[in-house]
Amino acid sequence: MPILMVARLHLCKRCPVIPSLKLQLNKRKTKIQIYRWIDEMLRVYSGGVTQMESFLEKFFPEVLTGMKGAKRDAYCKYDNQMLTAFTSSLYIAGVLSSLVASRVTRSVGRQAVMLSGGALFLAGSAVNAAALNIAMLIIGRMLLGFGVGFTAQAAPLYLAETSPARWRGAFTAAYHFFLVLGTLAATVANYFTNRIPGWGWRVSLGLAGVPATVVVVGALFVPDTPSSLVLRGENDMARASLQRIRGLDADIGDEFKDIVVAVEEARRNDEGAFQRLKGKGYRHYLVMMVAIPTFFDLTGMIVISVFAPVLFRTVGFGSQKAILGSVILSVVNLGSVVVSGFVVDRAGRRFLFLAGGVAMLLCQVGVAWMLAGHLGRKNATTMARNYAEGVLALMCLYTFSFGMSWGPLKWVVPSEIYPVEIRSAGQAMTVSIALCLSFAQTQVFISLLCAMKYAIFLFYVGWVLVMTAFMATFLPETKGVPLEAMRTVWAQHWYWRRFVGDAKQDRQVNCL
Repeated sequence: MPILMVARLHLCKRCPVIPSLKLQLNKRKTKIQIYRWIDEMLRVYSGGVTQMESFLEKFFPEVLTGMKGAKRDAYCKYDNQMLTAFTSSLYIAGVLSSLVASRVTRSVGRQAVMLSGGALFLAGSAVNAAALNIAMLIIGRMLLGFGVGFTAQAAPLYLAETSPARWRGAFTAAYHFFLVLGTLAATVANYFTNRIPGWGWRVSLGLAGVPATVVVVGALFVPDTPSSLVLRGENDMARASLQRIRGLDADIGDEFKDIVVAVEEARRNDEGAFQRLKGKGYRHYLVMMVAIPTFFDLTGMIVISVFAPVLFRTVGFGSQKAILGSVILSVVNLGSVVVSGFVVDRAGRRFLFLAGGVAMLLCQVGVAWMLAGHLGRKNATTMARNYAEGVLALMCLYTFSFGMSWGPLKWVVPSEIYPVEIRSAGQAMTVSIALCLSFAQTQVFISLLCAMKYAIFLFYVGWVLVMTAFMATFLPETKGVPLEAMRTVWAQHWYWRRFVGDAKQDRQVNCL
């Protein structure tokens, strides 16, 4: 929930086009028609302010000139250093702030970090909406990045620590649900603000303040998590918080005792959280905090997002209505997250990872086969309607599979597997790695797309195969397991038990 509309701020700097577009550009009229078609695709794909002419005219006129010209290389016309700085500043700020938040949250708690993140996001949206120059834009975007880093580090942990063990997956998956809902809301909002001449971009950027305000106000009325309070020595407040969360009539004695035992045992170790991660007993946590965000960015969701507008246009959407294609995919994604929320605590995390991985793999193979055989051959820029509809159906199925598995589980699993002494640091590392990879992928994806053409789908097929096999082999099932007893899951795993069995962690397993 804290970053409902972050997706609309993840703006691209170049326009993805079909690499196999090899038309004869010897006539100026043909060139201009192709550029117009590419621009329409771009507006559909990003739906953000970087594609609004009023925004580009004020801050990046040279980019606007490249868009309208016929001599500029279609693949490079959005290559602008200041536009790149505007785009990448959010990722860089998010990485730094998430690492800082891991230390801050240990001192002030999850609630205060979420409140700070919402306030930073609100300030960033205000600065961007009122921007008079590029410096203000970058400062505002960095404030947004700080807000993203703080909230993405604290919010999933808050949901995991306050939810009942048997419904923890559904509660934490709600974070991804509101993220997708924000994407859908932002796409619709940009559809209308793009029609406002002159200052529509200000409305688009300023609307980010709406969810930020909800976060700030909401954080004022929720208690801090019991684990966080006990970690700061406030046991009485922790008991009151747990009682408030579970209900006045609930018996919280055993659960509160488990929390206190886990925290007290963690305090006996003097090493810092990041220092502990170097030890053998934390090897499995270190592997997961690197593997999960890395595999998430290699699922191929970015290529689906890029190609979808092209294919929606192919099946007959007009230039302005083509943005509805993005809305359709967002609705499918939203529906899949809802289904995942009902299934994750019944079927388990591993089942969703495996089922989603197999479905995504088959869909990407099917899309690659159709594009290889029916798009780009003999300089064709479109494909037969029935094949285009088939590709769109596969994309919707892929989006549904992703939304049921890797989409929400990227937040669910990391927020629940780490022990209390490294929980903040582990989540910070997960978020930082994800933001770094998102930044890197936005920088190299267009070149990759141009070089590999339809084979880029097969590139991601290989990664989906690897990550599915990895999850099947190395991820233990965590559904219904209390956070304080999570170490027992690793101690019983066929491979990771060799790392869990050190003296420090044996005491914690025995206590629980």
